[in-house]
Amino acid sequence: MKGSNISDIQPILAIAIMEMCRAKKGESFCPSEVVKWIYPESWQHFMEDVLVEMMKLYQIGMIEVTQNKIPISPDRIPKGELRIKAKF
Repeated sequence: MKGSNISDIQPILAIAIMEMCRAKKGESFCPSEVVKWIYPESWQHFMEDVLVEMMKLYQIGMIEVTQNKIPISPDRIPKGELRIKAKF
């Protein structure tokens, strides 16, 4: 994942994450909210994809990702509940 840039990101998921950041107006949200919004019937199938895209956006500085209100390492996706927040 290291060395990612914006062109490596799946557009629909990246756009959805960034749009949810805008809609939440500075409040954090769970990655599952993104896939539930786009794929309400089969959101579970897209959790891994949204986590990968979340990490790409995090690594290039577009979003903040925390676990228990502490920024996570940009090198791997941790287990457990994560929160996304806009960095702008």
